Amino acid sequence: MILEEIMSTEVHTLSADDTIKDALQLMEEKKIRHLPILSADGSLAGVVTDRDIKEAIPSTLIGKQDSALYETPLSDIMTRNPMVGHPLDFVEDAAVLFYETQIGCLPVISAGRLAGIITETDLLYTYIELTGASQPGSQMEVRVPDEPGVLFGVSKVFYKHNANVLSVLVYPDKNSSDHKVLVIRVKTMNPLPIIEDLRKEGYEVLWPNVPGIDR
Repeated sequence: MILEEIMSTEVHTLSADDTIKDALQLMEEKKIRHLPILSADGSLAGVVTDRDIKEAIPSTLIGKQDSALYETPLSDIMTRNPMVGHPLDFVEDAAVLFYETQIGCLPVISAGRLAGIITETDLLYTYIELTGASQPGSQMEVRVPDEPGVLFGVSKVFYKHNANVLSVLVYPDKNSSDHKVLVIRVKTMNPLPIIEDLRKEGYEVLWPNVPGIDR
């Protein structure tokens, strides 16, 4: 999946000459926490976040509209030369960037112009959608050998039960470099027959650990 598929294209922006007061009003009105700041030629000049504003205005002055701090231009508090993405960048790479740099948003630039924006909330929602966590179903964890063809073997069990697999995630096994853990979400509320057949095929089902079914 690429950023173009999940980015918000309706981006609210301000200029470097606008003030903290302008930013607060726009953030409150649009229920947002990140504002790209554009130059006169339309290029990205920086980013202002709600955290930048909180650092610029002491909590004791918040809500006092006569404070001169509210007239501070955004050029004084914005992050210049922020990290940016491209519409064709992979979502996974963006997620790594968010994690490693602790940023809260990623402006997406195409042909030198702002094309969209990605936030932490966008990434979280995408993860929920990709894993099928928002849909009713059951989750199971299966420990398998780290070898070619194993996923095909596991999938045959689900096919036998006509079970609709919503997502499959693969994690390293912390206890063995020769194994992987498959986290499978399936669209059924009764996974017991599937679990039983997985174990008959020699696969170790770690979760759910159902009493009464031989391991």
